[in-house]
Amino acid sequence: MVMNHETEKQTNITRIAAKRPWYDLRLREVFQYRDLIVLFTKRSFQISFKQTILGPLWLFLNPLITSVIYTVVFGHIAGIQTAGVPGILFYLTSTGFWNFFAACVFSNASVFTSNAYLFGKVYFPRLAVPISQVFAAVIRFLIQMSIVLVILLYHCLKGNLHPHLAAWLLIPVMLLVLGIMGMSVGILLSSMTTKYRDLSVLVGFGMNLWMFATPVIYPYSQVPIGWIRTLAKLNPITPMVELFRYAILGVGEILPGAFLWSVVFTMIMAFISLLIFNKVERTFMDTV
Repeated sequence: MVMNHETEKQTNITRIAAKRPWYDLRLREVFQYRDLIVLFTKRSFQISFKQTILGPLWLFLNPLITSVIYTVVFGHIAGIQTAGVPGILFYLTSTGFWNFFAACVFSNASVFTSNAYLFGKVYFPRLAVPISQVFAAVIRFLIQMSIVLVILLYHCLKGNLHPHLAAWLLIPVMLLVLGIMGMSVGILLSSMTTKYRDLSVLVGFGMNLWMFATPVIYPYSQVPIGWIRTLAKLNPITPMVELFRYAILGVGEILPGAFLWSVVFTMIMAFISLLIFNKVERTFMDTV
């Protein structure tokens, strides 16, 4: 008697998927990894000057050289007025504030592609990296502002400038708003460039256009009255730059309505970019 034994083959399929929806941001988890954020901040700051001849001295030389060039080109050749402030101090203050925002954008515009090797090895809240980039930008900004304070003290002792010291209390608020805005724009760009790499080429070009559309190399008072000034007010960086110059240099216009719009714009951008960032991070390893 021959017995036929039929062997049933069972196929086990294991599906790996996220246990949480893409709209769950888990911001509390980010706070729990604050020590990691500190380590990332130190790493980002140190990498900036790795294998350089002058090292951290570039933090002082770069804004000084740039401000001297702006003073010659825009101040002496183009004849752009600086509201009675010495040109070198005007451009050091304005570009330093703008560079803080630009650094938050540029450093986070490639957060996925630059850290793919790290994201693919170990789990941690991916948002820790963009936040650390903002903190590193804050450190660079404070170091660069030390040059401004030295030159400002000299002119204050001579009685040439009169800063509004009470407005200095708003500087942390401005840095917070501008840092969140820059991070939001950066991670939004990073989420898009994971799939469309050619967009990264447009980031530098777009930031240059944004800078010239912002009263950085010229005061807001020189913007022509009309639709151009209306567009300038809609620029969320404009009230920040003007308020910062008002506090540090004693010149500038306070634009309460534009400042409120800047805060609202930052909140909207942060919400949208965090949702997109959280969604892209689930699948970006398949496209990077």
